[in-house]
Amino acid sequence: MHRPDAISGRGAPENRTPTRFGLAVREADGDWLDAREGLDGEPPPLRTTVTVEKPKTIITRNTSPDIGFDRSINPYRGCEHGCIYCFARPTHAFHDLSPGLDFESRLFAKPDAAELLRKELAKPGYKVAPIAIGTNTDPYQPIEAKWEIMRRIVEVLAETRHPLTITTKSDRVLRDIDLLAPMARDNLVAVALSVTSLTPKIHRTLEPRAPAPRKRLAAVKALREAGIPAYVAIAPIIPGITDHELEHIVAAAAQAGAVGVFYIPVRLPYEVAPLFRAWLDEHYPDRAEKVMHIIRSIRSGRDNDPNWFSRMKGAGPWAELLATRFKIACHRHGLDRGKFKLRTDLFVPPQGPQLRLL
Repeated sequence: MHRPDAISGRGAPENRTPTRFGLAVREADGDWLDAREGLDGEPPPLRTTVTVEKPKTIITRNTSPDIGFDRSINPYRGCEHGCIYCFARPTHAFHDLSPGLDFESRLFAKPDAAELLRKELAKPGYKVAPIAIGTNTDPYQPIEAKWEIMRRIVEVLAETRHPLTITTKSDRVLRDIDLLAPMARDNLVAVALSVTSLTPKIHRTLEPRAPAPRKRLAAVKALREAGIPAYVAIAPIIPGITDHELEHIVAAAAQAGAVGVFYIPVRLPYEVAPLFRAWLDEHYPDRAEKVMHIIRSIRSGRDNDPNWFSRMKGAGPWAELLATRFKIACHRHGLDRGKFKLRTDLFVPPQGPQLRLL
């Protein structure tokens, strides 16, 4: 069931705007499609644009009881990796943009992030806890090569000896080993590389602009050789598409030297669900209904379960089977060790215009 408006090399097969905020649905009409078509009848490549964003603060706080951090930083909005399952896609709706192709092509960058972070860390009474980066959109997505916003953020955290966790799908994280390795020696940083599938055909459609899984596993190995704690996140596991690779990914993580592994079943909040269903119809029409049936079985009969605790693990027989398989695989490869805590007692507030006396 091929969609004529699907663009090769992009994740989302469509670009409808959401209706959650009372916005009119905008879909491509025939005339618009005719204007887009090239000489060969295919739509031209979709170009990435970047808009500068000027926030007043950069640290985002949360009080969710089922995640292990209470603050995070997002250097970018949107993500060019184009992962169809990304639960951050709905955030583009706040800008009257589509969580579909707009999310992966109309990006926002925050070039003042490092200076904003410096100001927030310098505030009297600031209490230290690990800052998580990469929990929404990827800080090492392709545009980071030019903007280097993440690099400058890490520089501030390294200077102030502030604890940091990084989650990414990109081996570009290796660029910053010179900053991360000294932090690791003081137990101030941990990195998680997300590996969803080891199968090239699945990877190319599931997360079309993210580095190949072999590059991510090579990055895990390089980080470990530099003394940096590196984990593998099997996130998400998609029933009927990638779940058969669970044990293989755990084994590959162990071979790369990862210190631990964790997983999350696929989540389909808000506009992600219809985008994901359209992706299934495009790439896996033979099993689309089966996949959605299993997802709903682990999400209390819905496309998505937003409830705390269960949203990260799922519920029901399928979720229990995944948990059992994962536990056995981790035990087999010695990856069932508990997480370790990063230090918070080494923090030194940023130095202002007046030099310290001591």
